[in-house]
Amino acid sequence: METHIERIEFLLLLAAVVAMLARRFRFPYTVGLLFAGIGLTLLPISPGIELTKELIFSALLPPLIFEAAIALKWSELRKVLPVVLLLASVGLILSALVTAAGMYWLLGWPPISAAIFGVLIAATDPVSVIATFKEAGVKGKLRILVESESLFNDGTAAVLFGLVLAFAAGNAPTTLGLTLNALSVIGGGVACGVIIAFVTLYLAGKTRDHLVELTLTTVAAYSSFLVAEHFHWSGVLATLCAGLIIGNRGHLGAITEKGHESVEAFWEFAAFVANSLIFILIGVYEAKQSFSALLIPAVVAILFVLIGRAVAIYPLAALIKNSGQRISMAHQHILVWGGLRGALALALSLGLPESIPYRAEIVTMAFAVVAFSVVVQGLTMTPLMRKLNLIGNPDS
Repeated sequence: METHIERIEFLLLLAAVVAMLARRFRFPYTVGLLFAGIGLTLLPISPGIELTKELIFSALLPPLIFEAAIALKWSELRKVLPVVLLLASVGLILSALVTAAGMYWLLGWPPISAAIFGVLIAATDPVSVIATFKEAGVKGKLRILVESESLFNDGTAAVLFGLVLAFAAGNAPTTLGLTLNALSVIGGGVACGVIIAFVTLYLAGKTRDHLVELTLTTVAAYSSFLVAEHFHWSGVLATLCAGLIIGNRGHLGAITEKGHESVEAFWEFAAFVANSLIFILIGVYEAKQSFSALLIPAVVAILFVLIGRAVAIYPLAALIKNSGQRISMAHQHILVWGGLRGALALALSLGLPESIPYRAEIVTMAFAVVAFSVVVQGLTMTPLMRKLNLIGNPDS
């Protein structure tokens, strides 16, 4: 245990140094962390922590989702919710289909392997998206739209991922079974988050101690995620709903003013720690991947992920251009290029059963897409937004 604590302390020290350098030299913090992780592999130092699905899901993802959710204002989210749900459902399905088709037709992957990769890589990652947009200082409708979509599309991805894994295992569900599964994954996650949120607010209303209030929100963040995942519901949706309710109703009296300040400060720090560990460990894992032998497949995967994202955004935006949910062309460009992939895709790929055909290739391609997403898209996001006049624009 002592060794693990010492190693985590070292990684946090490294993250703090990278954060200071990123602010000083104005480069994306997440990119710096990834390269710091790669650099660690060149030294006689081992992080001593393996990047696994269990680590991401059980320890690092809940605080990131919860921190983002408590900062979302329902009054702002409600305005973009219809288009967010459209992109997080129909858009994600279109993106997965395009990517899977590219891997099947161009690389000759088995249909089930192509489908698995298409689904796990289709969902934009809340960890990468939120971190990048925070660093860029983006506010207003654009930030709400992009961050909300990255949080909500997990429900669709979870349903599709379960479906293709069932096909891979030879247990193809019926239409009724698929419908019930979708309702279970999404509805169960939402219900779990709502119940835990209101229990948390009820208990918080019985105390004036801000430390107890902070403790209750910590229990809510992790219990909503872990309970939902235990029952095979969407943990991301559960924690999202819990955070939304606590963040929007907690200030009405259930949580004291001092408690509210403590909650915001604590979860901002918790998100920083989780972000730091995730991207450093991604860098360490990236350095161990051998992309040279799979360079052409990696290029094909990256290309079709981008094409799939474009197909998910531009046609759907065209369908609603005459409605109150209209998305400006500049915002569409950012939705396409800002659809970053990260820890969520890696967790799903690392958790694949060994029996899945092309499992090693799926994992390697997932890491290739994430590396491109974090480095290339991450580095060019702020310049692109400046060119489109979206930074510092109150209407953006």
